[in-house]
Amino acid sequence: MQQESKTKIKKLYDYQKRDLGEIFDRIDEKPDDYKLLYQLPTGGGKTVVFSEIVRRYLKQKNKKVVILTHRIELCKQTSKVLDNFQVKNKIINSKVKELDDQKDYQCFVAMVETLNNRIQDDKLKLEDIGLVIVDEAHYNSFRKLFKYFEHCFMLGVTATPLSSNFKLPMKDNYDELIVGDSITSLVDNGFLARAVTHTYDVGLSGLTIGMNGDYTVKSSEKLYTDHSMQDKLLQAYFETSKGKKTLIFNNGIRTSMEVEDTFRRAGLEIRHLDNTNNKEERKEILKWFKKKPDAILTSVSILTTGFDEPSVESIILNRATKSLTLYYQMIGRGSRIYKNKEEFQIIDLGNNVARFGLWNEPVDWQQVFRSPDFYVENIVSDEEIERNFVYKMPEDVKAEFPNTKDFTFDIRGAYKRITKENRKSKEVLDESIAQHVQWCVENSEDVFDARILAKLLKEDIKDRIRRYSYCIINNTNNYKDWLEEDYYRRLRVAIQQEFAGVES
Repeated sequence: MQQESKTKIKKLYDYQKRDLGEIFDRIDEKPDDYKLLYQLPTGGGKTVVFSEIVRRYLKQKNKKVVILTHRIELCKQTSKVLDNFQVKNKIINSKVKELDDQKDYQCFVAMVETLNNRIQDDKLKLEDIGLVIVDEAHYNSFRKLFKYFEHCFMLGVTATPLSSNFKLPMKDNYDELIVGDSITSLVDNGFLARAVTHTYDVGLSGLTIGMNGDYTVKSSEKLYTDHSMQDKLLQAYFETSKGKKTLIFNNGIRTSMEVEDTFRRAGLEIRHLDNTNNKEERKEILKWFKKKPDAILTSVSILTTGFDEPSVESIILNRATKSLTLYYQMIGRGSRIYKNKEEFQIIDLGNNVARFGLWNEPVDWQQVFRSPDFYVENIVSDEEIERNFVYKMPEDVKAEFPNTKDFTFDIRGAYKRITKENRKSKEVLDESIAQHVQWCVENSEDVFDARILAKLLKEDIKDRIRRYSYCIINNTNNYKDWLEEDYYRRLRVAIQQEFAGVES
């Protein structure tokens, strides 16, 4: 990617120059209070583009510029890039109480909350502002400042022009959207790494949706701290990411700490990071992560923005999210080009790929911008995703049943046949149990061996119960749990009876 220089202004790529031209066309042609939104994928160089916009704007107009960010890390990064574009700028953070030196600067990089507080307290008044740039514009925290810049040209910048609050669509604040290069184009032209995606089916029926429209931390913690999910995560890591620098995203501190413990017990070097770590701890952990080639870092809600480590080779989504923005932000942490790195791994443990599509799939951002309700309403539901799960018995489990030739059982087909014959639907499970009994008996010497084999069938049983529950339209967790327990109990009894019959 572009090399930073304190003596030379960065050169823009062709796609950045094209977008820059379109943006300046609007600045020149539209009213001074026009509100323009610009979309470019994570890693495409949004900060580079709007820093060049600032440089040119200051050169051409007799007005100053304000850049709004929502995190201190983004403030510092933006200020540094502006320095490289020879734009003298000042950061307005919590340490800045007044602006006595305002005349010495033409550009200000401000934390949204800090600037709002200073303006409300009448301690700070920015003068001669002509252009306001909103970084990560999809966050709604910026809306509170818009009234102070009513007569300014507003440029929002984001990778995902979909508001973080569905009730407050971006189309209500911006007049137009300019769409930059697609992820596929950036990958094909060598600006982003190619993604290799691995998905693992995860039942999310136990998750609940919170007030913000995403899965709650409490319900996510319950699912992702479970031993079976921890085992699935570890298995996924060994299958796809062993030896690679890996970043794991979680939806809860307890989950992340459990991940750290699970990986350490497996003999892997891993660190945990969340927003309770102080500045020194965070700096030390990130320094370790940067230097160690096969480092594993498990985190919570802290590295989705304002963090750039291009050497990351594997991204593990150890969580489910309903947020399209968060989905792209998490994956974007691994998409940077770095030395000989041409591809990176995506491991999805939250059905996110099934929900939003592959990271590099085309998205009609204009439609998302114009009709966000339509987009949100047409996101694939968890129930629909899970209906399409296809359980594949692991080869090591199959190996324990060497005398069994056919491992298939069509629950839906059996249900249709049995109900057509006016028989009770529960006979579907009777037939399923009979097949499992046959597997256990034909591969065992005695009842004790058969019971051991029966334990290996728990995932297969769980899958059959799930598919059966869709047939009878009863998907409550309590009912499925009861069916599983009853199924396994009946299986053990049937195995016992089968061997008792053989002995007699």
